[in-house]
Amino acid sequence: MSMSLTLRGMAVTTIATIGFSASAMAEAAKELHVLWSGGQYGEAVEKCVNEPFTKATGIKVIAESPGGLAKLQAMNEAGNITSTVFDLPTDELKRGTAQKLFAKVDWNAVNPDPMYDEAKDEYAVGTSYFSTIMAYRSDAKAPQNWVDFFDTANFPGKRALPDYPGYVLPFAALADGVPVDKLFPLDLDRAFKVLDKIKGEAIWWQAGAQSAQLLKDNEAQYTIAWSGRVVGQDGITTSFKDGMLDISWFGVSEGAPEGEKEAAWQWLHWHTVAEAQACVANYISYTGPSPALDALLPKDKLTQYPTYSENKKVQWLANAQWWLDNADEVEKRWQEFKLQQ
Repeated sequence: MSMSLTLRGMAVTTIATIGFSASAMAEAAKELHVLWSGGQYGEAVEKCVNEPFTKATGIKVIAESPGGLAKLQAMNEAGNITSTVFDLPTDELKRGTAQKLFAKVDWNAVNPDPMYDEAKDEYAVGTSYFSTIMAYRSDAKAPQNWVDFFDTANFPGKRALPDYPGYVLPFAALADGVPVDKLFPLDLDRAFKVLDKIKGEAIWWQAGAQSAQLLKDNEAQYTIAWSGRVVGQDGITTSFKDGMLDISWFGVSEGAPEGEKEAAWQWLHWHTVAEAQACVANYISYTGPSPALDALLPKDKLTQYPTYSENKKVQWLANAQWWLDNADEVEKRWQEFKLQQ
C-alpha cells in the first residue's frame, strides 16, 4: 500500500475518534465554504483532509479559488459573506485582523493536537509552513551565507530576486552584516545599499515558478526562492540556512453563520493532526505545525521540508507586524528603487 493511501486511512481512523460532542455536531452546518489558493496544495488537502473529514462528519467542504483577503473585504463591504474560511499569508492575516474581519478562534472547539506555538494565533490557525531560501545552480560556486550570495565579484552570475520587498530586503540586510537576531526593526538603508550594488546583475521574478526556471535555463545562477519551487530539483542546490520561515493560515470570517463556524472549528482541528499533515506533505513539500511530523515523513526527503528539525532551527520567522506598521515607507522606497533599474 502506498504511503499516501496508508496515511489517508490513518486520517479517517483518527478523525473518527476525535470525540466531538453530539451538541457540536448538531449545531454545525452540513456544508463548509472555503476560499483558498487551490493548486497542488488544495488538491493535497482535498485528499488528506476534506475527504476523510466529510466521511467522518457528514459535513461537505466546498472549496473554491482563488482566496485571499481581498475576497473577504469585498464580501464584507457588500454585506454578503458567502464563504466562511479563508486562506491567508501572514501579512494578510495581520491586515484583516486590524480591520476586524476575522472571528476569534475557539481553541476549545478546535481542540488541537500538539502544534508549534507560533502557529496558534488569536484569529487564525496556522496549517502550512513555507520557506524563502537561497538556491543556485549546482555547477555554480557555492555561497555559504547571504554575504556570499550578494557578493557578485567573488560569486559571479546573475541573481534572480523576488519582485516583492518582503522577500528580498531582509536578506539584503543580512548580507550587510546585520545579525539574524537584530534583523527587526529592519534597517532599510542597509538593505537598499546592498541591492543598489547588485542591481545590474539582478533579474526580478514575480511568479514562484520563474525562480527555478531561470536557474534551469542558465539565465541566472543564483536565486532567492520559495522552497517548494526549488528543493529536490535536478541541477539545483538549496540551503535553508538563515532562510525565512513563514506560515499560511486559515481564518474564519466574523460575519459567517454560526453553524458554519462550528463546522470550521471541527475542520481546522483536522489540520492539526500529524497524520493528515504527513499525507499532505506526500503530495507537496510544505509541512504543517505538528512537532511529531518528522517521524512520519519519508526519510529520503526529510531535508526538503521547511519544518524538518534541522531546517527549522537554522531559519528565522517572518515578522508580519513590522511590515504592516511600516508598509507605507517600504512601498515608497521600493518604488523609488525600482524606478532606478
